[in-house]
Amino acid sequence: MTIAQQVLAVNDDLPIRTDAPIHSGKVRSVYWLTATDSARLIRDRGYEVPADTPLAIMVISDRLSAFDCIWKGEGGLAGVPGKGAALNAISHHWFELFKEHGLAGSHILEVPHPLVWIVRKAKPVKIEAIARNYITGSMWRAYSQGERNFCGIELPEGLEKDQRLPDLLITPSTKGILKGIPGVPEADDVNISRADIVANYADFNFLSVDDISCYERFLSDGFKLIEEALADAGQIFVDTKFEFGYVTNSDGEQELIYMDEVGTPDSSRMWDASAHAKGKIIENSKEGFRQRLLEYFPDADILLNKERMDEREKLASDNELPAEFLLDVSKTYLSTVEQIIGRKLVLSANPRAEIIHILAEEFDLID
Repeated sequence: MTIAQQVLAVNDDLPIRTDAPIHSGKVRSVYWLTATDSARLIRDRGYEVPADTPLAIMVISDRLSAFDCIWKGEGGLAGVPGKGAALNAISHHWFELFKEHGLAGSHILEVPHPLVWIVRKAKPVKIEAIARNYITGSMWRAYSQGERNFCGIELPEGLEKDQRLPDLLITPSTKGILKGIPGVPEADDVNISRADIVANYADFNFLSVDDISCYERFLSDGFKLIEEALADAGQIFVDTKFEFGYVTNSDGEQELIYMDEVGTPDSSRMWDASAHAKGKIIENSKEGFRQRLLEYFPDADILLNKERMDEREKLASDNELPAEFLLDVSKTYLSTVEQIIGRKLVLSANPRAEIIHILAEEFDLID
């Protein structure tokens, strides 16, 4: 079997029993289970959730998303070998660490396969919760062009590229296109201030104003836990994105939890600590791939300018990147997950067949 065949690029056509449309995002696909199957799994697997909680099978792919587009490589390489398994393993590791330290729970109930989560239904908070320890990436590009106010926070003059910030900076942005909120542009992924969220907390799906402070505490506490653990693994935690949502807990109450993924090379920047001590930046995250794309294409503005999305999408669909671009991402992700969880990942030879077999034999979810 070739490397390309080991990649799970298509994850929205599995024969998982469902009576709802399959939701397929850039990387994950979600199969909502029937009410009967959800209730059966809750009972038989002993999940500590209300008996009528809707459950879903979440299948992560190996697709590579950057600048809001999916990228492919030469030789039929439609994704990054081991990427999905690495992201799932890292996220699950951090979620378990959060629980050990008394932080919030997550939407994950079980991990039946390296590319699969069984999750409970959550109502997402409509913000991307971003925390930054260093000024780099898009923030540096804006700062270098004279911008000083970020999400209502004024940064001092004289900062340098890749410099550590005086304090952990929380810079939220919108998740999805939100309409009718005063002062908030109707576009995806636009910066918002804490004042915006407080004034319109219900529009962002917060149940109370107090929960804004709660999400900020979960974000900063989670960041610090990951930062300390990564430091032990020789990594610097630069910045990250968390997502939050509400679930109904076993007492029937609404509870704020972590959801999606946390602390992964996809959602975070990580730098090699030993290289950084010598004044060199070595990216151990998807940021290295982003930089490579910016250098590879003659007109980098297509990748950076949101008003040129049509051109960007055509660029991604019409170009097969050198295979080494994607294979280098694979090396970075597999090395990073090994450092974080303390063991090597055993990659699936045929992930699609394995997933179907497990969900059929152990969960009776395949038609």
